[in-house]
Amino acid sequence: MKKGLGEESPRIGMYRVKLYLLTSNKGKVGEIARIAVKYGVELEAVNAPKLEVQSNSLREIALYSAINYYISSGGMPVLTEDAGLFIRALNGFPGPYSSYVYRTLGVRGVLKLMDGVEDREAYFESAVAIVYDGLVIAETARVNGSISKEPRGEGGFGFDPIFIPQGFTRTFAEMSIDEKNSISHRAKAVAKALESLLNLLKV
Repeated sequence: MKKGLGEESPRIGMYRVKLYLLTSNKGKVGEIARIAVKYGVELEAVNAPKLEVQSNSLREIALYSAINYYISSGGMPVLTEDAGLFIRALNGFPGPYSSYVYRTLGVRGVLKLMDGVEDREAYFESAVAIVYDGLVIAETARVNGSISKEPRGEGGFGFDPIFIPQGFTRTFAEMSIDEKNSISHRAKAVAKALESLLNLLKV
């Protein structure tokens, strides 16, 4: 039976699963590590060059990065994650280009694009890819929500200060890591990918 995000990690016996998390984002490391420990998976962040393919598919971007690192590193087991904010009124922008848009326009730049826009509907999507001993896994997940009128909160990273998940009045940046992880796109995608890996390894 699959474990939920808040349940105890499965026993993996004598088999120790370790993955290298390809990112330099400390916030992302903190969130993903908290999910991994629930599944008995050890993570080590590596700040190696992350080659990204230009694509409208987050899944394709994450897979390309993971496979490239696995090959170039000589077979080191790897987990990569890519996420995007999709705003309906902007035809899905910034989507898979969210990292670039965050670096160039920032949170306030996106809010400026939303000036006077009544439709604030948006969603965050996450794609997670794992390559482990020749196994290739890719999972995606999303969380629906809306764009706030102004940045709120000191936590999280990226566009967290302007994203209000559905059913809440606070932004991701106003939540603790554990609270965000209980509902976030990233936590769900990571959990799905780790469950798939452990099921394939039968550990």
